Amino acid sequence: MKDAKTTIQNRQAKNKLEIIEQLKKMPIIQVACQRAGIGRTTFYDWCNKDKEFKKATDEAMKEGEDFISDISESQLISLIREKSFSALQLWLRTHHPKYASRLEINGQLTTHEEDELSPEQKAVVRRALRLAGYKKYDGQKQ
Repeated sequence: MKDAKTTIQNRQAKNKLEIIEQLKKMPIIQVACQRAGIGRTTFYDWCNKDKEFKKATDEAMKEGEDFISDISESQLISLIREKSFSALQLWLRTHHPKYASRLEINGQLTTHEEDELSPEQKAVVRRALRLAGYKKYDGQKQ
């Protein structure tokens, strides 16, 4: 009986390693499971029961995503060399601030005396501005 249990554990360990390797190549769980010959239910069961396996699969998926991103960027550069306008446009929008998507807001704000903030409201605004990174905000116009 002990030999059968050891055999099963060895097979599971081998299957887990295979899934991890597949995720590094293609970070899609369904695809990795199919290529490793393991059901998705088994995969998720292993993740829930084996935290080290879960961590290893998360790292493998990150590595796989980086790999796919590298391939994609390489293909994009090939398309740029072929003078594909959409590839050129995508590259410039994501890599050059001059061509990045922008949102411009114009408007006018008028206040009335009755719209003044109470001291408590001003304190809340000052605290929110400090939390947002405006450390030197003191409530005075500059």
